[in-house]
Amino acid sequence: MQGTVDGFTHGPVIPVLAFLVACLGAALGLRFTIRSPRTARSFRTGRLALGALSIGSGIWAMHFVAMTGFTVVEAPLSHDKPHILAGLVVAVVMAGVGLFIVGYRGATRMALITGGTLTGLGIACTHYLGMAGIRFPGHFTYETPLVVLSVLIAAAAATAALRFALSSRAFLSGLGAAVMMAAAVTGMHYTGMAALGVQLHPAAPGPTSHVR
Repeated sequence: MQGTVDGFTHGPVIPVLAFLVACLGAALGLRFTIRSPRTARSFRTGRLALGALSIGSGIWAMHFVAMTGFTVVEAPLSHDKPHILAGLVVAVVMAGVGLFIVGYRGATRMALITGGTLTGLGIACTHYLGMAGIRFPGHFTYETPLVVLSVLIAAAAATAALRFALSSRAFLSGLGAAVMMAAAVTGMHYTGMAALGVQLHPAAPGPTSHVR
């Protein structure tokens, strides 16, 4: 039986809040990244690690804030904790690899493409790990073209954000880069959710429930 998906249970307030959470993590993380080339090499690693922790945590938190507005009308939902923790680790590690590439190799074209792509893949992996950890009496299905599009959005927007952040150290440029990175995270999330379908087991319970 096909389930009924509602990704905007609380209206626009949850997507806006999720975007702001992603903005906050991106702004802090990109600030560390922008400043890293001006620090001694011995301190650069620490700044980039803090940047990865900030951006990765923002990616992870954005997903779970957004998921508070997600319901399957016919079934209760819950989260598997190992998948939650794995998503956080993946987000931080992948963002870290991307930032270290641009932090040590500079804003070259190849470094930006590689770093942005890896960061975008981290965003996508965090999302789909989180979805894999949702427990309910059924399973998710995905439309492959939209899944591919979601990954491309994440990679392209993350690359643009890194390029914009490193091209100028002005405050407004950093803010614009944070908005681009948040757009990568939220754009990927909601495109991935648009690809989602739900198949319920015949004995699935009836009450509507939010993700716990």
